[in-house]
Amino acid sequence: MPKSIRSDGLIELGKAIVNIRQSRNMSQRQFAESLGYRQTFISKIELGTRRLDVVEFIVLARAMNADPVKLLKIVEEATPSTQRI
Repeated sequence: MPKSIRSDGLIELGKAIVNIRQSRNMSQRQFAESLGYRQTFISKIELGTRRLDVVEFIVLARAMNADPVKLLKIVEEATPSTQRI
């Protein structure tokens, strides 16, 4: 069983965040600063090496003016039904 770090769902979420951030012409550093975090925080999320809790996920989506339901759908579709915690 694959572990949830670097899981398909987290990797696809990271890709979606990169696409949204880049479409808004924001660097990782600019985005991180808008959230009050370091650039490495965003980098780890985009690489799929950092998990997000539900509240962090919502805050991140809001900061990007992204629909959290659409982002969650990306994660849901990329996560195999056999995925375990």
